[in-house]
Amino acid sequence: MKVVAIVQARMGSTRLPNKVMKPIGGIPMIEVLLTRLACAKEANEIMVATSADPRNQPLADHVNALGYKCYRGSEDDVLDRYVQAAKSGNADVVVRITGDCPLVDPALVDEVIRQFKASKVDYFSNTAPPTFPDGLDIEVFTFAALEKAGQETSQPFDHEHVTPYLRESSQFLQAGMQHSEDLSDLRWTVDEPADYDVVSKIFAHFAPDIHFSWQQVLQLQRSRPEIFYSNQNLFRNEGAIMGTGQKLWKRAKHVIPGGNMLLSKRAEMFLPEQWPAYFSKAKGCKVWDLDGNEYIDMSIMGIGTNILGYGHPEVDAVVQQTLAAGNMSTFNCPEEVYLAEKLVELHPWANMARLARSGGEANAIAIRIARAASGKDKVAVCGYHGWHDWYLAANLGDDDHLAGHLLPGLEPKGVPQSLRGTVFPFNYNNYAELETLVNTQDIGVIKMEVVRNKGPEDNFLHKVRKLATDRGIVLIFDECTSGFRQTFGGLHKLYGVEPDMAMFGKALGNGYAITATIGRREIMEAAQSTFISSTFWTERIGPSAALKTLEVMERLQSWDTITQTGLQIRQSWQQLADKHALNIDHWGLPALTGFTFQSPNALAYKTLITQEMLAKGYLAGNSVYVCTEHTPEVVKGFFEALDPVFGLIKECEEGRDVMSLLKGPVCHGGFKRLN
Repeated sequence: MKVVAIVQARMGSTRLPNKVMKPIGGIPMIEVLLTRLACAKEANEIMVATSADPRNQPLADHVNALGYKCYRGSEDDVLDRYVQAAKSGNADVVVRITGDCPLVDPALVDEVIRQFKASKVDYFSNTAPPTFPDGLDIEVFTFAALEKAGQETSQPFDHEHVTPYLRESSQFLQAGMQHSEDLSDLRWTVDEPADYDVVSKIFAHFAPDIHFSWQQVLQLQRSRPEIFYSNQNLFRNEGAIMGTGQKLWKRAKHVIPGGNMLLSKRAEMFLPEQWPAYFSKAKGCKVWDLDGNEYIDMSIMGIGTNILGYGHPEVDAVVQQTLAAGNMSTFNCPEEVYLAEKLVELHPWANMARLARSGGEANAIAIRIARAASGKDKVAVCGYHGWHDWYLAANLGDDDHLAGHLLPGLEPKGVPQSLRGTVFPFNYNNYAELETLVNTQDIGVIKMEVVRNKGPEDNFLHKVRKLATDRGIVLIFDECTSGFRQTFGGLHKLYGVEPDMAMFGKALGNGYAITATIGRREIMEAAQSTFISSTFWTERIGPSAALKTLEVMERLQSWDTITQTGLQIRQSWQQLADKHALNIDHWGLPALTGFTFQSPNALAYKTLITQEMLAKGYLAGNSVYVCTEHTPEVVKGFFEALDPVFGLIKECEEGRDVMSLLKGPVCHGGFKRLN
């Protein structure tokens, strides 16, 4: 009976790349593991099984140089990789060890093998249930059972994790060993940077000896617990539970402040510890995660960037033509002229345009130009919470009352005192508040969204327009989000009020980076007196995409379609609420519609919707950015799936504990967009 210990290892770990070659005491971790494992007397041979991915070449070269065999097989089908590796080693019995467990104890390996032989079973382990520290997992099984599992199961999970079918199918005789004390909460494996830190400290403590026993490590943890603090918040075998996107999100937070580049896309805003986080492709209103799972996006649709749906064929074709012709050169791209002309044509009150690539840039450009034109620094702002701080050069004073509207943990830090106290907030539909600001402060600019959670009352917009005109104040309408959703152009066209400047973004390029600031000639020409310039505002993809997007929008009259769809979604939410006797409040434009439960548990209910709908193949919460790909069939299927979730929420309103239904924490409150 030939017993072959096969170590599963690869370089492409999602959470800790190249971990098996990371040095421990100056020696690659895989070498430390193999050197310790080589002391096992019951194993006739030791080999490494990795994948054919070119990234694993350094690993294979190192293992071969140490004198061990290295079989290279499938990257994703690890079960088949084990079958083929065992065949190549003529194994009768396979011992499975994972490459992230450098503290593997050869004496414990020998004991598991001996008990396997004595029990005469197909599968034996020290993990069912787990009682040894995580990192000492050992599985032993016959090659015949392994080969049978590979032939019988077609489940991707079984093929990725090797032994689930052996353990769970009831097709094989099983036995196991347990420790007299449950130590399963101790973590000695290496999956995360924090794990690597702990294991490195363990080996440093025993250096230069690397052949210490697992009992010595246990004694060290009890006498020097501070060595083990770094990874205490991690849980056992999370890699088998977490999706690839969740693993990458954990990795991202080590190298990117906050985890990503946009607060609105953080996983914690949707479904902490469960959100797939990253996409592999997107088309229409569908998104695929890194594991190939398909979802219908009934959520924020790229934060409202894709009115025409993801990957619109005509827009993408124009971008591909642009790439073929060249995106950047010493010359300017002609498309910027064509786009500026088109935007001015859509807004006859405007004469000129400046282009950028993000909403933050458009806001900064508009404020810079307006301040230069008015000759005054002070800005009155009625807009989304915190935008004054994020987009307007972060110039809130410490005592400004709107500072309380920032998201938890966000403060106007890192701003020179000389810039603070120049932004003055006022509330929508409160004309008297704005008038008082203008009378008491030397306001040069009024910047506002056209609509908040409800439309203007008592001629509010017209009064603001007259006040700005009478006092020589530059009036800016922020249409970065609202533009092209209810009219072909700005929402202000619906109310017959013309600003001095307006900003557009998000949907303008249907997913490609392009924003615009338009305005009256006498205002816009002030840009010549202040340095507003950027190399990448001259690239060609954004304007090209915008021109085609506007063409398709106009042909389809997309604003009408998404408005009607949004109204239908809002009506269907209300119908579900009425059916289940739940109270909800609606908010937002029809094409950017949302609702909130009238309950102290509103945030938990939103999280529950996201959790349950994700399992049904939908990205969902309590708001939808509508696109033309949200067909009646898509919307109908969505609400059929949502109905029983509202039923669960009703049960919670009647006394069931909503937290007992959640598989993780409640999502962060964040904010709701109102237009």
